[in-house]
Amino acid sequence: MGTKKNKSRKSRSSLGPSKSSRVVIITGLSGSGKTVALRTVEDLNFFCVDNLPVSLISSLISKISVHSGGGDIGIGIDIREKEFLSDIETVLNMLRKKQSIEVLFLEAETDVLIRRFKETRRPHPLGGDLEEAIRKERESLDVFKQNADRVIDTSSLSPHQLRKLISSLYLPKSSRKEMSVSLISFGFKYGIPQNVDLLFDVRFLPNPHFVTVLKELDGTHRKVAEYVLRHPETREFIRKIKNLLNFLLPLYAREGKSYLSVGIGCTGGKHRSPAIVEEIARTIKSDFAELNVIHRDIS
Repeated sequence: MGTKKNKSRKSRSSLGPSKSSRVVIITGLSGSGKTVALRTVEDLNFFCVDNLPVSLISSLISKISVHSGGGDIGIGIDIREKEFLSDIETVLNMLRKKQSIEVLFLEAETDVLIRRFKETRRPHPLGGDLEEAIRKERESLDVFKQNADRVIDTSSLSPHQLRKLISSLYLPKSSRKEMSVSLISFGFKYGIPQNVDLLFDVRFLPNPHFVTVLKELDGTHRKVAEYVLRHPETREFIRKIKNLLNFLLPLYAREGKSYLSVGIGCTGGKHRSPAIVEEIARTIKSDFAELNVIHRDIS
């Protein structure tokens, strides 16, 4: 994942900011999915410009205001434009006084970023040793992260899952549900997903890993799901989780929360937690949320 440099991907004479318009600044670590995010909001009819220095954002907004009648804007910012880091807090505060501005910061774990760069065979924008470049970029962008309105860790997300998540966050209010909820299955042995709001441990449940005919299958397989779900403690746990979520979601939505991440973990993230996530996703009330299912540790 990455960003394209100095490329305006779409221009429409009917677009421009108004009081109800949004300006979303998309930035973050190289390889974290900024291009995917920017293209996604473009598909939602945002006017999008990639790799624009912060110092030029105000001028861009003013020009669009003069020449068009209203609309949302997506702006991608790249580490290669060094000037955008200077006095970033002052620039953002000035912009927020004039316009509805949201800063979306994307990040990922270092080992995930290294793997993505190696898979695509692309050099890091800062060059040199890859791990050191990621460390320097993370350090340089920390001020931007501290001023972000929304931080998303994409370590466990595929490009398709990231597109779905970004779409659920930036769809027009008239066409989206009140809240987007991600149900994430994972294995504690591989670490807890970052930025989860609610975390549940299901390692107390009987483990299909020790059943020979089930060991090589995963929790999305019917036989594994049947094994996990047939136990009374599993059914009771799922009932309580569903009741809790159905209680919490409308309350979070009422307070303006638009995204909730729920992590459910077992030892390896292969059997119990995926089966439970699938069952909760299948039966939970959908009146309050857009549901995204992510099985982080199923390859």
